Amino acid sequence: MINKRKMALGTSALLTVGTLTLAGCGSQEGGANAAAAPALPKVRVFEVAAKPVSLYTELPGRTSPYLIAEVRPQVNGIIKARQFQEGGDVKAGTSLYQIDASTYQAEYASAKAMLEKAEANLTSAKIRNNRFQELAKLNAVSQQERDDAYAALKQAEADVASGKAAVQSAQINLNYTKVTAPISGRIGRSSITPGALVQQGQASPLTTIQQLDPIYVDLTQSTSELLQLKRDLESGVLKSAGKDAAKVTLKLEDGSSYAQEGKLQFSDVTVDQNTGTVTLRAVFPNPKQQLLPGMYVRASLEEGVREDGILVPQKGIMRDATGAPSAFVIGQDNKVEKRSVETARAIGDQWLIAEGLQAGDRLIVEGIQKVRPGQEVEILSDSENK
Repeated sequence: MINKRKMALGTSALLTVGTLTLAGCGSQEGGANAAAAPALPKVRVFEVAAKPVSLYTELPGRTSPYLIAEVRPQVNGIIKARQFQEGGDVKAGTSLYQIDASTYQAEYASAKAMLEKAEANLTSAKIRNNRFQELAKLNAVSQQERDDAYAALKQAEADVASGKAAVQSAQINLNYTKVTAPISGRIGRSSITPGALVQQGQASPLTTIQQLDPIYVDLTQSTSELLQLKRDLESGVLKSAGKDAAKVTLKLEDGSSYAQEGKLQFSDVTVDQNTGTVTLRAVFPNPKQQLLPGMYVRASLEEGVREDGILVPQKGIMRDATGAPSAFVIGQDNKVEKRSVETARAIGDQWLIAEGLQAGDRLIVEGIQKVRPGQEVEILSDSENK
């Protein structure tokens, strides 16, 4: 009996220890499962809003002079002196070259003498005609003599007129021996030196003057972009910036911005058949002559205003293997939705959205790689660290 009681107590003790052991294991598994429950992905969002957006088109262009004049001689002769500094600024009317004027001075003196002779003959012809007219009233001279006196007067008057024209022509040629600047501007190098023979209307210019303040910038725009712009304006998608608001800014070849702002002057009416582009011309003030003819620039042209434009950070837009854009937005219950979007253009570090997003949407801009459609997420506030 004593042995059976001991065996019963031992069995009971073992069962109690086993039960406690199983209970302990169950408690540890429950704690492990609770610790392994995944946390919600944390994301940062951008609140989408609609607002007026000014749209700009960036176009390539070249600078060209506002005025340009190729200086050529108007008379033949030997260059006696060059009277300007190459590369300097000249005023209209400034003497640039002096052509040997001795021959033209002699021609002017001869023409003037012939005029004086004609004027003397005219005085004599007037006196003779007046006398014959008076005598004709008394029938003291024949009708033929009176007519001859009148014809001689007219001939003398014609000689005087011809003499005046000859003097004027000689004076013009004499003045042309001094070659002057037709416009104000920056003068280039001289193609001739003193002692060289020049001829009227020669093919090569003596020098060239260019007016650089203001200066033109000729831009090229594709016809497809021009047609799209017109369609957007006609449909109301874009609101015209206005005639007086067609302003242009420049970036120079080194990437720096040009300080002065220009204005669009006109759009060419002819399409270049080789490139399919039209030319837009803008004019810029150039007081420091920082812009020189032939420089390559990039111009930003304001084309209109999208009244309900939607701009979102570029990091919030994804693209698949085909390049199609999409975005993750936060829907109801903080669950992720995938949207197909259409981007109109990049403006700085943002995309202008044409379709797919609307005001009030919450666009995921950080933590995109950690989420998937239908998944619930936790939205970080601006004060939380990334």
